[in-house]
Amino acid sequence: MQNRIWSLASADRMRALDRYTIEEWGIPGALLMESAGRALVEFVLERAGALLALPGAETVVVCGRGNNGGDGFVVARHLALLGFSTRAVLLGDPAGLAGDAAANYRRARAVGVSVDAAWPLARPLPRRGVVVDALYGTGLNRAIGGDSAELIGCINELASVSEVMVIAADLPSGLDADTGQPFEHAVRADATLALGSPKIGLTLEPGRSLAGSVVTARIGIAEVIEGEEPNQGVEAASLWSRRGASDALPRRGAGSHKGSFGHILVVGGARGMSGAPALAANAALRSGAGLVTIACPGELNDVVEAQCTEAMTAPLPGTSAGGLALSGLAEARGLASERDVVAMGPGAGRDPETQTLLRDLAVELDLPLVIDADGLNAFEGNPERLKARCESTLLTPHPGEAGRLLGRSAAQVNRDRVGAARELAHITGAVVLLKGAASISASPDGRVIVNPTGGPNLATGGSGDVLTGLVAALVAQGLEALPAAALGAYVHGLAGDRIALRRGDAGLLAGELADELPGTMQELREEGRRGAQSKGDRLSTLLPFPGS
Repeated sequence: MQNRIWSLASADRMRALDRYTIEEWGIPGALLMESAGRALVEFVLERAGALLALPGAETVVVCGRGNNGGDGFVVARHLALLGFSTRAVLLGDPAGLAGDAAANYRRARAVGVSVDAAWPLARPLPRRGVVVDALYGTGLNRAIGGDSAELIGCINELASVSEVMVIAADLPSGLDADTGQPFEHAVRADATLALGSPKIGLTLEPGRSLAGSVVTARIGIAEVIEGEEPNQGVEAASLWSRRGASDALPRRGAGSHKGSFGHILVVGGARGMSGAPALAANAALRSGAGLVTIACPGELNDVVEAQCTEAMTAPLPGTSAGGLALSGLAEARGLASERDVVAMGPGAGRDPETQTLLRDLAVELDLPLVIDADGLNAFEGNPERLKARCESTLLTPHPGEAGRLLGRSAAQVNRDRVGAARELAHITGAVVLLKGAASISASPDGRVIVNPTGGPNLATGGSGDVLTGLVAALVAQGLEALPAAALGAYVHGLAGDRIALRRGDAGLLAGELADELPGTMQELREEGRRGAQSKGDRLSTLLPFPGS
């Protein structure tokens, strides 16, 4: 972790860091395996020491034939030497072990650790104690079946046993390190110790839930490679801590005035959807924007004014269906020219004439633009048109909208959220904030920031409109598009988390979420001030990971 930003590793990235550490730093792989195993022992004792003190408790380390299994044999050896009842099970023939894993198998046997065949199980898994999952690591790239699936099923049956804790080494076996998706079957862990850098899949659902509580162990593996380009290294995939989010908040000087914090034009609204632009406007004001104007169909002007009395309104020509008419394009362009940021799409509807207006306005504007909802749908079939824009563009799609732009289903988008966000950013030349569990902010140069905040209470109508206003306000206050997207997602999710602590995971109204934004941002500012006065972060090789 550097500058309060966590570097996230893909499987390929982790292999490159391992190779660099061994070949360029001269640290033997055997030493890294010993360091990983010792960190896992420390984690087991920290998390499950009370369980291991119970009468009849034992630790079973379930090992595969690769390096993860080698880490597991180190764990078994050290726990046995500490006097804990410990045994190992090995998936496959010991003759298939090689290198450092084989050496640590022999060392575990030498100190008296019994090693059973993993399937069929010679002895059942414990009903009291700890199971350490060291079956598969980041190298797995195929569906799990057969004996492996049976063994994982036995481990997962322990989820209902209160006196057993399942601890995963590096990531739960069967989990895709890049996408967080299971390879058919995956271990459900109570806790996971990520070794070196946390893996991207630990931050995405369902991997985040399968991993349980996540801690990262510094075991001596490099986090960056000397001489690499910025978008290949620590910034390629990352996650902000609370301190990182606090550092990104816009500063507000004592001599500031409303003109200091930007004027936003919200373009949207259609018959039956007047609340969407009003929610976006209210959220922008709650997030610190100095001024907001809502451009909406004239027939909605009075009701929009009533919903957002603090914003100005600009009635535009409407269609017979109640949307924005193409004849209002020149007027909308003129309104935009006098503002700092445009937020386009909330509640605009799918009227073909409205869609044409949104498309033409987006391409012509020469100022920062945030596009959501029906503004995104306007580019279905030709999202590459956005690449012609000369100013920053920020898209905020949910998986369905992203899928329409990419020509695939929402389920396909969710199977590889990072890959989908990166692809859409590349196609459009825009920063993409892909909403959902663990929102993804991606820039065209390949950088990705995964958001750790938020929960199921945000699954409510209007929540996305609040996010649109929030990120537009951050851009208006001077943030570049990628940090505005990442900070917007963080604050939006944290506001939802604060409400969930008071009221639970259901029943949130989007307007309440907007009202929570100032207090949420103030909480982050105060935490940043406290952190600046402290003596630094926790001094430990085991670091709690945000969002788990």
